[in-house]
Amino acid sequence: MRNVWILSLLMVAGMLAGCAQTGGAGSAIQPGERRTQGTVLDDQNIESKAQQRIAEKYKFNAQAHVTCFNRYALITGQVANDAAKIDIERMVGSIPPVKGIANELEVAGVSSSGARSSDSGVTGDVQRRFLSSKAFNRDHIKVFTENGVVYLMGIVNHAEADAASEIASTTAGVQKVVRVFEYMD
Repeated sequence: MRNVWILSLLMVAGMLAGCAQTGGAGSAIQPGERRTQGTVLDDQNIESKAQQRIAEKYKFNAQAHVTCFNRYALITGQVANDAAKIDIERMVGSIPPVKGIANELEVAGVSSSGARSSDSGVTGDVQRRFLSSKAFNRDHIKVFTENGVVYLMGIVNHAEADAASEIASTTAGVQKVVRVFEYMD
């Protein structure tokens, strides 16, 4: 019985060790990730804080979404007027440590749930097509779709950007591709 207990403890310890990260606080969270763990957490926090602030102020007259990669924020969606577009950009820009903004908000009526569902499908199709590419690691590129426009974000070189853009632009349902990349070369 004692041997079973010791064996169980060793197995649990081995599983826990397998879950631990190595390399300290500045290490990447997964193999090939070009952002540090701290940057990934910053991106998640920026998105969360921005969505909360926008929802508090523009509960009924805006449909805005914030996507963040490497502390660069992409703002998409629809707002009632130019003043709201500028205000939302200022709100997002005031969140530390945002280091850049691409404001792609449209002054237009809020998109329908059907359009948002279609956009979600397009994003999934682009990501699935990325799986077969040998030209880049799909984990280096974040994909978001709004009204048929596919936004590509990430830290890439020019060849990776071109390959990802080509795949996205030839995916069914894509009206346009917008690059919001940070280039390494």
